Amino acid sequence: MIYNSFTDTGLLKVLTFLKTHNTEYLSGQDLSDVLRISRVAVWKHIKKIQALGYTVESKQKKGYKLTANSELLLPWEITSGLETKTLGQQAYYLNSIDSTQNQALKMANDSKNDGVIIIAEKQTGGRGRSGRKWISPKGGIWFSIILHPKFDIANTTLFPIASSLALAYAIEKTCKISTELKWPNDLTIKGKKLAGMLVDASFESNKIENLVLGVGINFNVDVKKMEKILKKTSNYYGIASLNEQKNKIKAIKLVQSFLVELEKIYGLLNTNQTKEIISEWTKRSSTIGKKVEINTINGKIKGQAVKIDDDGGLLIKNKGKINKIIAGDIIHLSK
Repeated sequence: MIYNSFTDTGLLKVLTFLKTHNTEYLSGQDLSDVLRISRVAVWKHIKKIQALGYTVESKQKKGYKLTANSELLLPWEITSGLETKTLGQQAYYLNSIDSTQNQALKMANDSKNDGVIIIAEKQTGGRGRSGRKWISPKGGIWFSIILHPKFDIANTTLFPIASSLALAYAIEKTCKISTELKWPNDLTIKGKKLAGMLVDASFESNKIENLVLGVGINFNVDVKKMEKILKKTSNYYGIASLNEQKNKIKAIKLVQSFLVELEKIYGLLNTNQTKEIISEWTKRSSTIGKKVEINTINGKIKGQAVKIDDDGGLLIKNKGKINKIIAGDIIHLSK
């Protein structure tokens, strides 16, 4: 089932009325009269609302009362009170999809979809970098955002780094947890992977036509179960989940915070203010200063990670020679 944040459906009318009158019971007849729908329609919408995770008490001769909100990342919950101009102001939610990234790519060419976020409760064919499968069970936060950037094509390779910094900011502000940033776009806690990002870009005449940012966050996942699946895969370095941490927060608050932080950093990219992004990313980096090994399309390169360049490329020093790496799988060899 797919839901969005902007279709004026009967379900949303009933839910909104329940939310604004959550201190009292509302009879089916009252809801029917006010919303101008049949009592049968009211009952059907209540059942759907309950199926979406909201707690609605029902008492004979009294009616219905909303007592708890849903924990699902439903589109109208994301847009409610969201302090962004564009990002996330239109949202879609699916309980299951092969990949939010694939769906976003189908929609990306339409300028009306700028800033749209597509969220899934689970993915059956989630994609990671280099064509890897991204395990995306229930309990994680899996979404894609469509963007039509104004920034120069040269900043495309910096965008994943900027996006990972935005997520680090959001986690710091909402969860009060510090994360490390592993080049190019992973977030870790104590060296274990918490989140990752994927960017698909479309270009035309040396101009960015659109970008689709895919984000996967291990929010409330079964770490042991995921480790059994992933421990034999290449470049595996452990799994972390936010539910293991002391500071519990609502997933919706984290997504909203990320959208706000991403829009700020996106604005810096659009105005070519990249030095702040590079500086703040470097402060949180677990890669810079480490001895690393990177598997690139041209073979393996070892050396010390010195810094990231203006376009997000990683500079590696080995025997006095500096190599610049734009993409590759990285392993931290030592501190």
